[in-house]
Amino acid sequence: MTSLDQRQETEDAEPGGYAAARLRLLHENAEDGRARRQALATLTDSWLAELFDAAAAPRGVALVAVGGYGRGELSPRSDLDLLLLHDGRAEPRAIAAVADRVWYPVWDLGLDLDHSVRTPDEARKTAGEDLKVHLGLLDARHVAGDLGLTTALRSTVFADWRNQAPKRLPALHELCVERAERHGELQFLLEPDLKEARGGLRDATALRAVAASWLADAPRAGLDEARRTLLDVRDALHLATGRATDRLALQEQDQVAAHLGLLDADALLRQVYEAARTLAYAGDVTWREVQRVLRARSLRPRLRAVFGAGRGAPERTPLADGVVEQEGEAVLARTARPERDAVLPLRAAAAAAQAALPLSPHAVRRLATACPPLPTPWPAEAREELVTLLGAGRPTVEVWEALEAGGLVTRLLPDWERVRCRPQRNAVHTWTVDRHLVETAVRAAALTRRVSRPDLLLVAALLHDLGKGWPGDHSVAGEIIVRDVAARIGFDAADVATLATVVRHHLLLVETATRRDLDDPATVRGVADAVRDVATLELLHALTEADALATGPAAWSTWRASLVDDLAARVAAALSGAEPPEPEEAAALTVEQERLAVEAYRTAGPVLTLRTRHEGEPGDAEADAQAPVGVELLVAVPDQPGVLPAVAGVLAMHRLTVRTAEFRGTEIPGELRTAPDIPRDVASGGARADDSTAVLVLDWRVSAAYGSLPQATRLRADLVRALDGSLDIRGRLAERDAAYPRRKGLSVPPPRVRVAPAASHSATVIEVRAQDAPGLLHRLGQALENAGVRVRSAHASTLGANAVDAFYVTGPDGGPLAPDVASALAAELERTLG
Repeated sequence: MTSLDQRQETEDAEPGGYAAARLRLLHENAEDGRARRQALATLTDSWLAELFDAAAAPRGVALVAVGGYGRGELSPRSDLDLLLLHDGRAEPRAIAAVADRVWYPVWDLGLDLDHSVRTPDEARKTAGEDLKVHLGLLDARHVAGDLGLTTALRSTVFADWRNQAPKRLPALHELCVERAERHGELQFLLEPDLKEARGGLRDATALRAVAASWLADAPRAGLDEARRTLLDVRDALHLATGRATDRLALQEQDQVAAHLGLLDADALLRQVYEAARTLAYAGDVTWREVQRVLRARSLRPRLRAVFGAGRGAPERTPLADGVVEQEGEAVLARTARPERDAVLPLRAAAAAAQAALPLSPHAVRRLATACPPLPTPWPAEAREELVTLLGAGRPTVEVWEALEAGGLVTRLLPDWERVRCRPQRNAVHTWTVDRHLVETAVRAAALTRRVSRPDLLLVAALLHDLGKGWPGDHSVAGEIIVRDVAARIGFDAADVATLATVVRHHLLLVETATRRDLDDPATVRGVADAVRDVATLELLHALTEADALATGPAAWSTWRASLVDDLAARVAAALSGAEPPEPEEAAALTVEQERLAVEAYRTAGPVLTLRTRHEGEPGDAEADAQAPVGVELLVAVPDQPGVLPAVAGVLAMHRLTVRTAEFRGTEIPGELRTAPDIPRDVASGGARADDSTAVLVLDWRVSAAYGSLPQATRLRADLVRALDGSLDIRGRLAERDAAYPRRKGLSVPPPRVRVAPAASHSATVIEVRAQDAPGLLHRLGQALENAGVRVRSAHASTLGANAVDAFYVTGPDGGPLAPDVASALAAELERTLG
C-alpha cells in the first residue's frame, strides 16, 4: 500500500473523512444501486470498526449490524441499526464507555441510529417477546469485536426462529395483513409507501424470514430483481429529497425518474408496480403454503391415530379435463398433456376460478412452458373457457394474478402489455388500467342476468379500456383494438361488431345521462342511433354500471344510476319498434335429423348419434380440416312426456356439459311413414303407445367435463330407462352433488326467470338466465313437466358459466298461457333454481 493510500484510509476513518468519502460515494459513484449500497455498507463497516477499536473495548464485546444495515441494504438516508453485544463479564461502565465512543460520532454526523446494548441472553429474551426484534436479529451481521459472540447469537436466534415457526409465522402474517390494511397496495397507489405498503420492502423482508424458518419458501422467479428495483427507487428518492422517506410523492416522481434514467413519472410508477406485483404474488403463494404446512402438521397426529403411521397420497378431486384439486389448489392432473393441449391454460384457470381455488404456481409454470400457443382464431372451447373465467366473480382476480405472474395473460392477449401496470393519474380511479379491467369483469359477472349475451358483456368488460395504452381518445382506439382482439378470440362478424360498438360507446350512457336534457327527443335519438338495437343497449347499460363500480366509490351513486336507468329505458322504448322473429320456426330439419326422426318413429323408441363438430358448415371439407369445437348429439324420440328432463338428466349423469341445445317437435310426413321398414330396436320394445306421428328432435352440442366421452350405446340405454321410469335420475344426481359439495367463496348473481312479452304469437316464451350447473337443464325440464305445460321447443346455450335458455310453452289447449299463469310459472321456476 502506498503512503497516499494509507493517508486516504486514515482520513476516511475519521468522522470528517468518513463523511467526505460517503458523499463521494453517493454523488460521484456511477455504479448501479446494488453496488452502491454494498459499497456504502462496507465503508460504514470500516468506519464503525475503527471507532470500536479506538474505544479499546474489553474482551467479550462485539458490534453487530442488524435489520436493513445487517442485510447490507444501506440507502443514502437509511438509519443504522446497531447492537452492542457483550457477554456480561465486563464492568457496566466499561460497556457504556464503548457505546458512547461509537454512538456519539454517528449522532454528530446527523445519521439516524437505532441502537441497543444487550447480552446474548437479553437479546434472545427480547426477541422472544418482540417479533420485530426477532426479525431484525435474523439479519445480524458481525462488524467488529468478538466474532464468536456474534456467531453464537446468530445460531441461537435462527434455531429459536425455526423452533417457534408454528407460532411466529402466523403472527408475522397478521402483521403483514394489518400493515396492508393501513398502507394499501403498492401496485395501485399513486403515492405509494415503498416500504410499508403491500408488495413493498417490508414484505420482501417477511419472505426472507419465512424462508429462514425452513417451513416454506417464496417463488424465486423475479423476486430478487423486484426487491432491487424498490431499493433503487428508494435510493433515488433519498438523493432527490435529501430526506429519509419511503413515500414516493407525486411532486418528486419526475426527479426520481430522471435520476434512474427513466422516461417520465409514469414509466417510474409502472416499474414500481411491476416489482410490487411480483412481491405481492410471491407473498400470497408463500403464506398459502405456510398455512397448508401448518394445517398438515396439526392434522398429522389425528391421522396417525386413525390410519396408523403410513400416509397415503393427497386426495385429488377432478375439476375439469386435465385439472384436479389437491390440498386446496387447482393443479394439473397426472393425465394432462400440456404439450398437446393449447386450451389447457384457460381451462385450468376457469376451473380454478369456478371452484374458488388458487391456481397452483407449479401448474402455472408448466402451462407457461409446455402448452403450445392457441391458433388464430381461437377454438370455441378456448373462448368459452375465457368467458367462464371472467364470469366467476371475485375468485377471478386471484387466478388472473397467477396467470399474469406466469406471463400467460400477455401470451393470450398481446395487447394487454400496453395497459399492464399502467397508472391512472385520476383521483377517481382506484386501480391501474389492467386491474381496473379485471375488476370491471368481476362487477359485470354480477350483472349477467340482465343481458341476453353474458359472454359479450364479460369480454367487453375485460377489453373496454385497452385503448388507454395508445395515444388519443381511448374509446376510439379501443374500438379498433377490440375488433382485432375479438376476431382473434373467435367471435363471428356480428359479435365483433357488437363488441366494437359497446367499447366505442362505453361512456355514452353516463355522459349523456349526466350532461344532457333527457326530455329532449334529440338526446334519446342520438343514443339510439349509436346503439342501434336493444341487445346492444342491454350490454352498454350493464357495462356502464360495472365500469363505474370498478372505478371507485366516487364514480357511481344512486343519483347517477337513476339517470342512466332513465336514459336506458327511454332509448329501449325508442328502439323496440319491430316485433322479434320466432326462432323456433326459422330452420327445417337437416337430412340427418330427418333420418333419425323417421327411425325413431319406426322403432317407437329413442335413437341418437354422437359426432365431432368442426367450425364451418356441416359437410364442408375445408371446415372438417379445422380444429374440433365440440361433440354434436342428435336425439330423436317419439313425442311423449318427460323427454327434455330425461335427456338432460342422462347427459348430466355422464358428466356431459350442454353448450347449446335445440329441442322441437316435428310431424313425420306420410311418404316417410310408408318408407321401407327400418329394423326395430329390441331394447325399445318395438311397439308404439299410440298412433301419433309426432317426433321430438334434439340437436345439442356437448362436451365432457373431464375424461373421455361415453359410448352412444350407453347413453341410449340409460335414456330408454329414464323414459320408462326405471332410472332414478334425481337420486343419481343428488349422490353426485353430495360427493362434490358446492364451493365456498364463489359468489354468483341469483337466477332470473321472466316471461318475454310479445316474443311469440302462438306460445309463451319463458327466458331463464342462471349459473350453469350439472343437471340444471334437467331441473328446468322437470319443473316444466310438473307444471303441466307443454314444451313446444327449447333453445338453450351455455355462455361461459352462464346458462341462457328460452322455452316456448303452451297450455292444455295448445295456445299461449294466460298472463297470470305465465307469471306464476316463471316465479316457480325461479324458486326451483334458487
